[in-house]
Amino acid sequence: MSPGASVPSARVRAGFAAQAHAYERHAALQRAIAWRLARHCRDLPLPAGPAADLGAGSGLLAQALSQQSQSGRGCSWLEGRGLLQLDLCPELLARNPAARRWGGRHWDLEQGLPAELSGAALLCSSFALQWLSRPAVQLEHWCRHLAPGGWLALAVPTAASFPQWRRAAARSGVPFTGLELPGAADLEAVTRRELVVRRQQRLRFSRRHGGGHRFLRQLRALGAGTSPHPPLSAPQLRRLLQHWPTDEPVTWELLLLIGQRSG
Repeated sequence: MSPGASVPSARVRAGFAAQAHAYERHAALQRAIAWRLARHCRDLPLPAGPAADLGAGSGLLAQALSQQSQSGRGCSWLEGRGLLQLDLCPELLARNPAARRWGGRHWDLEQGLPAELSGAALLCSSFALQWLSRPAVQLEHWCRHLAPGGWLALAVPTAASFPQWRRAAARSGVPFTGLELPGAADLEAVTRRELVVRRQQRLRFSRRHGGGHRFLRQLRALGAGTSPHPPLSAPQLRRLLQHWPTDEPVTWELLLLIGQRSG
């Protein structure tokens, strides 16, 4: 399933800007996925060309790569090449050490990629593609920007996430107001068509929040509570939370893809 509605870039930016000061304090899953993605990127045999983190935010992926490099776990390509940090939100880039070290650029990925990333050796992205209005189309665009032998490394939450929220909405008779996430199968199909897939995994993570109120508050604390849907009224929200089991963890599905453009 592809998203049926998207959030305007200005609203996405405003949501993250408001919480930029607290983002890393609440981004436990994002940090864990960044470390996992970095582990898969550190030993890639990169061809000539630039490398960039698309939707870099506060720089969790770059931090993970730097830490693994400093501990002697690979990433020999990182020091000489660096990793350009692109993000929609200047407030997050201002808190990104890698943006100061290797360059940071305020960029709306809805506009595609900047010209200097044509022929890229590595394009990586974690928790960013889902915010774009046409994720599969943008993913195809990213793949086609790679140099022959270049790599794509992607982690993105997908449509199978948050079944607990959807069930609570159905039981309470109120709309589901979350972001419509991209379907994993759509993104996998694009990657298979454009690249040689080296790794493809659908990962599931569950976390207990003690009910829907705390989960929704966590999303807002990250700046990730922006949605294309009108907010629920106070009575609707009360009904939703009454039907949301407090003892059931919330589930995320994340798609991890590593692919190489044939050379």
